[in-house]
Amino acid sequence: MTKDYISLDVETTGLDPVKDRLLEIGAVKVTGGAVCETYSTLIDTKFPVPFRIQELTGITDEMRRTGKEAADAMREFLAFCGGLPVVGHNIPFDFGFLKQTAYEAGLSFEAEGLDTLKIARKLLPEMPSRTLAALCSHYKIDPGNAHRALSDAKAAHELLNCLWKEFGEQDPEAFRLQTLIYKAKKQSPITNSQKGYLKDLIKYHKIEMNIQTNELTKREASRLIDQIILQYGRIMRPDRKEGCNGFLQ
Repeated sequence: MTKDYISLDVETTGLDPVKDRLLEIGAVKVTGGAVCETYSTLIDTKFPVPFRIQELTGITDEMRRTGKEAADAMREFLAFCGGLPVVGHNIPFDFGFLKQTAYEAGLSFEAEGLDTLKIARKLLPEMPSRTLAALCSHYKIDPGNAHRALSDAKAAHELLNCLWKEFGEQDPEAFRLQTLIYKAKKQSPITNSQKGYLKDLIKYHKIEMNIQTNELTKREASRLIDQIILQYGRIMRPDRKEGCNGFLQ
């Protein structure tokens, strides 16, 4: 098994790399099997953090506003990686968000990787759950601040070591690096009708939102509109009244 790699984790605003955004990146650089350096940053998505994500991660809107621009964070992260292979628990999920964000910033991210979830599914089929939390409990790994990127990245590194010690000689093939694949998608710009409706929603509900609508993609605008409607409700038009001539006004 490779002894030099980047163990990483990301927190996001949802599950879709195209519709949702990176919220946090955490990574540890492993050299000769030992952690030698760490990287961690929040990212300002420009969107309110969904309430369910705040509950899960503890990342608030105030914290999000202190984060870096996505493009700046990706440049730093890619420099930190230095072309090393990557490790993570369900690494295709993290890789998809990272590659989509890199693509949108005009950057490239390709990597080989190891997925501790895939390895655990193969080698620990009897376990009822193979979430990172369940596996940390199984191997007595300190999860740190669970559902925060850097803590989960460290936990994935420790988990990989535990799996290798138990199963490395028995099934070394399970620990072979695989090329990670995700096809980044080009996004369409926000439509004029979305701009108008979004502006009306923000004004109607008196929402303070520092967002440059012209910079949004069509999918981002759609997601933001859905979030506002879910949290505040639709625009309620006043009922039209019947005038003296019998026509609706």
